Amino acid sequence: MSVELSRRLLLQAGGALGLLYLTGCKAKPGGGGDGLVAGDPEIPWPELPSVPGGRAVRGTYYPAPTEPGPFAPAGPVSPVPGVVPLPTGVIPRREWTRAGVARPGSINAMNGISRLTVHHDGMNVFTSTGYGQCAARVEQIRLSHISRNAKGGGKWADIGYHYIIDAGGRVWEGRSTAYQGAHVQDKNEHNLGVLCMGNFEQQSPTSAQMAQLDRFIASQMRQYNIPLSRVYTHRELNPTECPGRNLQQYMVRTRSRGGGLALAAGEPNGVRGLG
Repeated sequence: MSVELSRRLLLQAGGALGLLYLTGCKAKPGGGGDGLVAGDPEIPWPELPSVPGGRAVRGTYYPAPTEPGPFAPAGPVSPVPGVVPLPTGVIPRREWTRAGVARPGSINAMNGISRLTVHHDGMNVFTSTGYGQCAARVEQIRLSHISRNAKGGGKWADIGYHYIIDAGGRVWEGRSTAYQGAHVQDKNEHNLGVLCMGNFEQQSPTSAQMAQLDRFIASQMRQYNIPLSRVYTHRELNPTECPGRNLQQYMVRTRSRGGGLALAAGEPNGVRGLG
């Protein structure tokens, strides 16, 4: 990668920060979501440049994995504070940023996981499967999140989501699961945040994205003993459009009797009364 290309990408991520201040799930009037003030407008993202073949941030290429892996259980927590071994196949955080937690004093320990919530990013339509473009989008989310005002004052400590699934079916590490996320206002305790890239009010998730979402969620359910009844979408916990009507419809189907997630999780009868 040329120095000039790296410089342009970093300037774009930084320069877009003002526009990206409100990135994330969009709150409906009368309710809050992801730390947003109720009724805040949604700001579109600029299109990212096309960068073939590798990672497009911080000036270094890394080859993209060709297979997402079986997502084996993550194993015990590392003795290193804030570091938890990743499920097999998840792209580690170091592939898209060299930044650690921006405000370590403002982040809470997870202290166990007992539920999971699915989101979309809710911004412009995004269908790219390019490794570099997807890496740059995750970094832009992080930059936006650490610029947000937290509910109790100050700024967010880090990117709010624990895992991000792109249109090609890759899973990216966001915030370490050692830490409580920032993705469902007032309901982040013990809650694993999984984001699908894209705006599913305006587009549909890809087949690769849906298949990976089912596999990955099922693996995390097994890892943390989460029942299907405690796998939510954002709008099921807070008044918001997230994860968009198209992903919401898919989540209702996949958790229902005979649905893909219900079967993958070993709960073929599914969960009734969803949606």
